[in-house]
Amino acid sequence: MTGEISPRDWSAQPPYLAPDYKSTLLRAPSKPLIPIPHGIMEATAPVFGQDAVGPLDHDLTRNGRVNGEPLGERIVVTGRVLDDAGRPVPGTLVEIWQANAAGRYVHVADAHDAPLDPNFTGAGRVVTDQDGRYSFITVKPGAYPWRNHPNAWRPNHIHLSLFGRSFASRLVTQMYFPGDPLLALDPIFQATADAGARDRLVARFDIGVTQAEFALGYVFDIVLRGAMATPMED
Repeated sequence: MTGEISPRDWSAQPPYLAPDYKSTLLRAPSKPLIPIPHGIMEATAPVFGQDAVGPLDHDLTRNGRVNGEPLGERIVVTGRVLDDAGRPVPGTLVEIWQANAAGRYVHVADAHDAPLDPNFTGAGRVVTDQDGRYSFITVKPGAYPWRNHPNAWRPNHIHLSLFGRSFASRLVTQMYFPGDPLLALDPIFQATADAGARDRLVARFDIGVTQAEFALGYVFDIVLRGAMATPMED
């Protein structure tokens, strides 16, 4: 994404204000947005430090160990970062964060009555290779209550933040798992009105990615712009 920046397909993106997702009532813009023409800064900056990525940052089953292995079902999450023309985007910083297998984050604001895992921080980062590919090893996150409405539970999901060569390649989104019964009940997932766009938020199980006797494998490709763009989390 170094040339002209194509516009986003906003019809496939969740709205800033989704009444069933209660916190959007407080943070959604109250006035019409003002378009700002793209300039050279949006196409070329910022540049992040790739040297900050450590050798175990991609492996959440090892990067937070204290006295043992994290609990839960080990999984591999991999995919490609693509531009609006389907071309790979190398050199993109992909960061993830998630709840542990019991459905609790390592965060002071998380009051869920579930155990913390001393060997799991729930955070990792990696830089895409020349084919735009990234890969993480982690554990499947648990569902958790979030008090948006009575008996509200978030589906199993992983947060992703992408930082590429420009602001135009900046994207924050969530990856979900196939077959999760909570997807139909989740106001955040359902805030993306287009069913095809919602499907692009669900990873694909892949036996070819699965590692024998170690971890199940999921594929989650991310498209930054255009008609097939992955819905953002705003």
